[in-house]
Amino acid sequence: MQTILFSLLVLQADLVFADISPAGQLRLNAAMGHPVMLAHKKQVAYLRIGLTGFTLPTRQDRAPVNIAIVIDKSGSMSGDKIAKAKDAAIMAIDRLNCNDIISVVTYDSRVNVLVPATKVADKEMIFRRIRDISAGGSTALYNGVSKGAKELRKFVSDNRVNRLVLLSDGLANVGPQTPTELGRLGAYLIKDGISVTTIGLGLGYNEDLMTQLAYKSDGSHYFAETADELSGVFDSEFGRALSVVAQEIQIKIRCARGIRPIRLLGRQGLIEGQNVEVFINQLYSKHEKLIMLELEVPGSARGHKRKIAAVNVSYTNLKNHTTDRISSQVEVNFSNSEELIERQTNHDVMADVIELIATERNELALKLRDKGKTKQACELLFENEAYLKDNAARYDSQKLTKYAEQQREDRYNMDEANWARQRKIMRKYQFHNNSQQGKK
Repeated sequence: MQTILFSLLVLQADLVFADISPAGQLRLNAAMGHPVMLAHKKQVAYLRIGLTGFTLPTRQDRAPVNIAIVIDKSGSMSGDKIAKAKDAAIMAIDRLNCNDIISVVTYDSRVNVLVPATKVADKEMIFRRIRDISAGGSTALYNGVSKGAKELRKFVSDNRVNRLVLLSDGLANVGPQTPTELGRLGAYLIKDGISVTTIGLGLGYNEDLMTQLAYKSDGSHYFAETADELSGVFDSEFGRALSVVAQEIQIKIRCARGIRPIRLLGRQGLIEGQNVEVFINQLYSKHEKLIMLELEVPGSARGHKRKIAAVNVSYTNLKNHTTDRISSQVEVNFSNSEELIERQTNHDVMADVIELIATERNELALKLRDKGKTKQACELLFENEAYLKDNAARYDSQKLTKYAEQQREDRYNMDEANWARQRKIMRKYQFHNNSQQGKK
């Protein structure tokens, strides 16, 4: 009887902190992996904060965009690559209207502003200039991105979606060219509200450089193995840009007394004492972004209810042109019943935790392979596959099953002949998991 009453209290607590948000506002869902924890024991716990974009009533309700397309036109882009890149860019721009801003920058050894930042009024003029692009020269990637950002800044606004889309198939060999330098550029651009989407084409580009630039600017990353995939990539990216409903999202987590924040999984942020701050630049309609926080929770008596954290979110609502705020609080209960604790476990939260931990292990396997420790890398991937399979069964998670299969594919393609391709695939999945690029 006591167990039944306790279960009802837990259910009631879950309802109090459910993700309730009015229409036209982001939905905030703050949840613990284990809302009931073992009494009298210090333990590690996980807090997941989910933010979901609201539905736009019509296409006309979307925010105007300010997009710079930066295209690599170095010698390696000649032939089918540059032809398909031009077609994809034209197709994407054709989705824009006269309220949107577009600029087009090309680069090889030098940088050229093909279309200065302008309203999308004369599409045929823009298309003609894109069709005239021809390939040749080296790869001044850093300078190309910097010039694209300069064009964006002409019209940067809190009420526009500011996005730089970079396409490259090769290694940066003119100007700054390391992942650290490009990551630093991305961190600088995000301060101006500019996110960078990177599209790596083929097997010759530097995936570490491209993912760092995107990650540090809270952007997106795509791997297009062939030029035929470019139209789909551009269509997906412009679809995202045209569905942004909120930007400049500040998440502040204040952990309760005695609760120690340990680290953030996957996402960047700042931890100072009991306070955790995370910034997300943009959020799409019906798309969820997650913050996963690992915590240390002290032991409490059986039946005790303990406050874990208060979550406060502020953001720019692009539909209403207002600064909106939403908040939530999170609590846990304590019990001696392991059966009750297991029954009350939030499977969705724990599946997300497992995916992020497995992603860290996958990143470590990649580093081992880079150091020539192929055997150790394969052993780690084998263990990671088993870890994912076990937890996929425990939490009834299809996505963990799929990621387990990916570990096997990674392990089978560590040989020299397949490594260049597989390394890019691994980086793609790592980026997607850490940034929740694909969660809808």
